[in-house]
Amino acid sequence: MIRSVVLLLALAACTPAARDDFTRAAARNAIRPVVAERLPGVNAEPAIDCVLDNASTDELLALASDSLTGPTATTVENVTAIASRPQTLNCLAADGLPALLQ
Repeated sequence: MIRSVVLLLALAACTPAARDDFTRAAARNAIRPVVAERLPGVNAEPAIDCVLDNASTDELLALASDSLTGPTATTVENVTAIASRPQTLNCLAADGLPALLQ
């Protein structure tokens, strides 16, 4: 709980652009182990980008918060829900899958 408060205070002190960058970077750190567990040994960054690009602001904030505690069952559920959306699947097909096959 205290870590979440610290994260929110840090975000409040940033400019909007810096806050977005910080949130996305923190969310990336929560998404990475979830994707790496499902795709071991491959460059998962393109798939992570697709998930980030299709997450809502609330989802990004939740994932950023999860980066402080480590991935939980909720993290996995959120990443799976985002990855299952048609727009994310299109991104994965266009950008993620070719990179995974290299």
